[in-house]
Amino acid sequence: MDNAAELERTASACPATSGGAAARQLDYLYNEVDKLYHVYARGCGVSDCAYWMLYDLEVAGGELPLSELTASWSYSKQTINSALKTLRDRGLVELSFMEGSRKSKRATLTEDGRVFSSRHIVPAIRAEDRAFSYLSAAEQEELVRLVRRYVDALDAQLAAVETGDDAFERPTAGDVAPEDPVLDQGEAAPI
Repeated sequence: MDNAAELERTASACPATSGGAAARQLDYLYNEVDKLYHVYARGCGVSDCAYWMLYDLEVAGGELPLSELTASWSYSKQTINSALKTLRDRGLVELSFMEGSRKSKRATLTEDGRVFSSRHIVPAIRAEDRAFSYLSAAEQEELVRLVRRYVDALDAQLAAVETGDDAFERPTAGDVAPEDPVLDQGEAAPI
């Protein structure tokens, strides 16, 4: 079965609430992207976390404070430290103290790490750029804007669930884009 058919099958199997089916489709698309990166990272011979550490180091020019590496991703500090230790043991990354510090460390690509990155990470970054270029400049901006808006809204809603206040909260007038449907006062809110 191809990816599109699988996405349609799994999305149609989800309970449909107002907007719920579309939200499930988005979840499945995010999972599909995660799977693509997982398979690619494994093909490079590294874990997902190690791949993203190398990715960040490449984008940063080969060196980053560990505090920035740990802040960039949703991995636990333990998972990141384990990935960095593996990369260090493979000779791809060097860990050292920041200048003038006995506490803060930085990660730096070694010469072997730069070769690995040029062979595996840089081509993936270029592939992302080429894939993104399939969208017009306006579509690119809109996609980033909408995903950011969705992530912020999801963050707020999950925080509300964690505090026990999981009732639907309608966005304020300033948060609603002109194309967004606005509920009438008597209309039930989607769950």
